[in-house]
Amino acid sequence: MRYYLNEWIVLSIKELLYFENRTFYKGFMDRRSILKKLLISTSTLVSLPAWSHNWTREDVILSSSFLTEEHELFISSLVDTILPVGVKGIGGVKVGVDKFLIKLFDRCYETEVQENIIVQINHLDSKAMTKFGNPFTDCDQQQKMDLLNSCATSENESEKSFFELIKSESIKGFTTSREVMVRHYKYRVAPGHYSGCVDVE
Repeated sequence: MRYYLNEWIVLSIKELLYFENRTFYKGFMDRRSILKKLLISTSTLVSLPAWSHNWTREDVILSSSFLTEEHELFISSLVDTILPVGVKGIGGVKVGVDKFLIKLFDRCYETEVQENIIVQINHLDSKAMTKFGNPFTDCDQQQKMDLLNSCATSENESEKSFFELIKSESIKGFTTSREVMVRHYKYRVAPGHYSGCVDVE
């Protein structure tokens, strides 16, 4: 079932109107490579929680996290860069994908992955200061995309795996949120409503 879900994400992500014309994604939309990266990036998951499918913002409220408040704001900025608000008014932060990631990383990933997330967040922030003179969260959209593209093409495996993890889990969180499943995909738990007792005229 988990494989089917990943396959559905890969096939469906191209249908999102506000991804199709963004140059940031042109290099990452090959079906086979994305499926491979999704499977690799989720290999360190402890388990796939029940709340991660058809979730709402209320499902991902987390009272504590291994991340600081600054780190959480950084993840929100990452999500807003990868999943900006599109033509239908739906974006990653608006849906709550940043909260989804924070809870997912806190509850479902091993310590070594969590530690790399913190290291790479700090590293990416330092790169933003060096290159643009601002922390990552204060950079404009194009600057943030340039920084993420540098992660995607990095020869450093820890840096590259961080990017793939953030990207794949952001897409997964977005496409499995209740708001997107219901509003965009018109998902129904039991399609084809059946009325068992009706008046006969």
